[in-house]
Amino acid sequence: MSEASSKRSPERDIDPPPGAPTLAGPVDIRNVSLSILTVLTVILMLQYMQPVLIPVALGILISYALWPIVTALAVIRVPRAIGAAVAVVVFVAAIGFTFYSFSDEAMNIVRDIPPAARSLRERIEARRTRASETALEQVQEAATEIDKAAAKASEPAVQTRGVQKVEMVQPAFRISDYVGMGGGIIPLGGQFVVILFLVYFMLVTGDLFKRKLVKIAGPTLTRKKITVQILDEINRQIESFIKVQVLTSALVGAATACALWWFGVKHVVIWGILAGILNSIPYMGPIVVTGLLAAVTFLQFNDLVKMMYVAGTAMVITSLEGFLLTPALMSRAAQMNPAAIFIGLLFWSWVWGIWGTVLAVPMMMMIKAICDHVEDLQPIGELLGE
Repeated sequence: MSEASSKRSPERDIDPPPGAPTLAGPVDIRNVSLSILTVLTVILMLQYMQPVLIPVALGILISYALWPIVTALAVIRVPRAIGAAVAVVVFVAAIGFTFYSFSDEAMNIVRDIPPAARSLRERIEARRTRASETALEQVQEAATEIDKAAAKASEPAVQTRGVQKVEMVQPAFRISDYVGMGGGIIPLGGQFVVILFLVYFMLVTGDLFKRKLVKIAGPTLTRKKITVQILDEINRQIESFIKVQVLTSALVGAATACALWWFGVKHVVIWGILAGILNSIPYMGPIVVTGLLAAVTFLQFNDLVKMMYVAGTAMVITSLEGFLLTPALMSRAAQMNPAAIFIGLLFWSWVWGIWGTVLAVPMMMMIKAICDHVEDLQPIGELLGE
């Protein structure tokens, strides 16, 4: 055998046998590690930069909502700076008028809470005194006696004189500690002012940032075109989301108020507004509204049947809106599958708390619009879409 034929190339030594499954290309573990580290860094930065990112996200959404006012004023040759100021003033005036109009009714609800809570506590105590001793109570009593015996057996035989035994008692939960935290109103008001200034500047600049992003996207015409498509898609989806959300929230609020008025529930306007606002939060909002209305109905009427009627009606209203009305009004490109929305809701709620719950859907729509137009990210857009 010749020397050339006896030597085999290294490539032939590692060739797989026929029929064995093979990968389309090599997997670089370094790229995977860097991708994971990048994702973890982005998540940490999102949590760390909440005071900056949340006002920016809210400012962007509010500016989208107020943009039609500025556009309408621009048609009659009103300068953009004046039109933006008018839009911000209208927005603040609408919020102030809403609070002023329903402040008395809201205070009536607040005044009704202590008597309702007292009545609920009395009912629970009366039920406990009337109820006979159950097997669960017997098991609990036996477990308590066992704990006492174990604690007695674990005590040291000799107690040191002059040393007093100290027992740590955990403070009881009080909801008043979480409502109106000390010094919380002033920072909230300051952030609201910052958001208003941000909204004003975004309305004044108009599409300035869009032109700058297109300019820095790259020297080629293809990159500029893709950037314009992404920005236009984000604009269309966010505008469509805001319009649909405002319409559906108004319809849900009006339908809920009418249903509560039919059942004779008090303060129907406040509960209708609350139902419309919480309707903007997927899944969790309708559940919270249904639970609150069930509790309010039971405390007012002390009737389980009427409570179930009210809770069921509220759930039917939100279900019809979520499964029929919203999908019919939203564009196909803006629709996302329910599993992706729920996972995104959990993620943004974990990252930004209550504001993440409110901003979860708009943030995911922006991410989907970007992924749909970037070739390397299109699989993510496919996962988010229906």
